[in-house]
Amino acid sequence: MSSPGLRERKKQKTRWAIQEHAVRLFVQQGYDATTIEQIAEAAEISPSTFFRYFKTKEDAVIQDRYDELMAQAIRAAPADLKPLDVVRRAFVESFAAIDPDEVEQVLQRARLQFSVPALRMRSLDNMQESIRYLAAPLAERLGREPDDFRCQAFIGACVGAMINAVLAWAREGTNPAELRPLIEEALSVIADGP
Repeated sequence: MSSPGLRERKKQKTRWAIQEHAVRLFVQQGYDATTIEQIAEAAEISPSTFFRYFKTKEDAVIQDRYDELMAQAIRAAPADLKPLDVVRRAFVESFAAIDPDEVEQVLQRARLQFSVPALRMRSLDNMQESIRYLAAPLAERLGREPDDFRCQAFIGACVGAMINAVLAWAREGTNPAELRPLIEEALSVIADGP
């Protein structure tokens, strides 16, 4: 897969800069007290530019690049791996790709998503979108249709396990090294049971 061009990299940089300012303001002043105008001012953009990158204020917390990283890793996994090993590898590789500078923001975003009611609801919608998105490359590997029910159910179970790991990590610590073992343990429950 080719790397994104300069224009796309600039757009991605702007998107994540807006998100960084939004999360910082949400943590400092509270989610409900923070306006789009304040986020735009902090990011040195117009409110209309904000809406070119994020449809809603919630999306400035919810959206990230990790689904794409995981989908790429699912596609690139060795052909002889079993589905759970493919997903485990994709999750672990994607979270390993988190830059140390990003870790604090990931933690803040996770805490916001689980503590702000509007974000919890949007997270649920996003989770359903993520499940469909990640199930498609797994279905492709297995020679099935992109909307295969069994692949979606399997990815849903894996995403649920991963969310449990992220919740435990967000509650208990800030050390990024603690996330990988939690993800591994959560996914092992799918294979081994409780």
